[in-house]
Amino acid sequence: MTLSTPTTRAAGAAAPAALWGLLFVLAGNMLIDALEVSVALVALPSIGADLELDTPQLQWVVSGFAAGFGGLLLFGGRLVAHLGRRPVYLAALAVFAAASVAGALADSAGLLVASRFVKGFCAALTAPTGLAIIASVFPEGPARSRAVAVYSLFGAGGFSAGLLLSGALSEVSWRWAFAFPAPVALLLFAAGTKLIPRDGPGPRPAGGYGAVSALSLTGAVLALVYAITSVPGAGWSGARTVGASALAVLLAVVFVRVELTAREPLVRLELLAREPLVRSALGAGALNGSYLGLLLVATLHLQQRAGWSPLETGLAFLPASAPLALTALYSGRIAARFGPARLIAAGTAAAALGYALYPRDGRADISYAADVLPTMLLVGAAFVLAFTALHLQATAAVPADRQAAAGGLYQTSVQLGAVLVTAAVAALHTAGTGPALLLVVAVGSAGLLPALRGLRPRRAAVPVAAP
Repeated sequence: MTLSTPTTRAAGAAAPAALWGLLFVLAGNMLIDALEVSVALVALPSIGADLELDTPQLQWVVSGFAAGFGGLLLFGGRLVAHLGRRPVYLAALAVFAAASVAGALADSAGLLVASRFVKGFCAALTAPTGLAIIASVFPEGPARSRAVAVYSLFGAGGFSAGLLLSGALSEVSWRWAFAFPAPVALLLFAAGTKLIPRDGPGPRPAGGYGAVSALSLTGAVLALVYAITSVPGAGWSGARTVGASALAVLLAVVFVRVELTAREPLVRLELLAREPLVRSALGAGALNGSYLGLLLVATLHLQQRAGWSPLETGLAFLPASAPLALTALYSGRIAARFGPARLIAAGTAAAALGYALYPRDGRADISYAADVLPTMLLVGAAFVLAFTALHLQATAAVPADRQAAAGGLYQTSVQLGAVLVTAAVAALHTAGTGPALLLVVAVGSAGLLPALRGLRPRRAAVPVAAP
């Protein structure tokens, strides 16, 4: 794929203003992609009251975005490789803005969840593409390192920004929390038309785009989520539960069959033989899923039982998200100093302990300092320790020419972990805060297993005598 613009790597010194303008377009989009994950959480009680949704229905607002992101991430990479970074990136920004307006005006759960799914797909197109544009445009060395640092900082700060903005805007109406990204995306689109470098389309993938694989995987996940959330109302043997479960199994079989016979599968099988990558993907999926499960339970608890406002709830969650943003520029150095395996084990242990400390009785008279803050501080420490270390461990386990594919597989696991755990937590929440939190603790503790395996000392290879 060739670039034809003055703001290419060779022209980096000649046009620094254009380069840094491009960076802030890409970083700004990364910011709104990241805050979309958290912007729905604080608004959930208001959405439920307005649209008359119970908890299993409400969780779709969160899991819909993650399903669009994780289920279509690998497919999106194929589209970008063939159609070009610039046209796909700009189209995704425009669609993202339109979906934000549609979600803000939605008068039914179906339209709201559909808009969230579309925005998740847009994020799957832009989030990795932005980093690829940085790597192709900024000259290797300090300039590229600073650009990646800024991009990462905006991404890490997006979650905290989403909590604050959603909390403040939901005081007026939850619809503003879903509408405000639209003008931002349009401004980034306008700037991007002038700053994002032009590139030509690449060759069509020899094995196709992988649309059948992507749709079958996404469909299987959505069907499984529907089955899980149908249990409270229909029971384990209900027609909805059994039918959705059967459909999930069927689509999963289709996905595996297509992947095994494809000339260029979306998931490269040789990557699954890389134990550090698999451990990182499982650990990150458990960490992300349990964290969002905790925030789902805590949001409903603090607003519906304790009577806190959306803004108070968003502020209460900041100690869990802000530390990662504050340490984003130094996380790589921390991982290099202590080693990813140690940090991942310490981080997952801190998260599990934090979940266990949250009050499981769902009482209304709680103290923030005694009941909520310890959990949030431990979870914040967990992400500072483990978040970057998990990604570094995943990508370092594969050759350089396979790191992009490994990163896509890793991010898919992160998002799908959020989808499945959030659905299960929401289903259990119908039985009370206690059962839902027990599942959060169980998933967080399960994340310790691959982390502890990474701490095992490696055996030296036994020399074999030549025959």
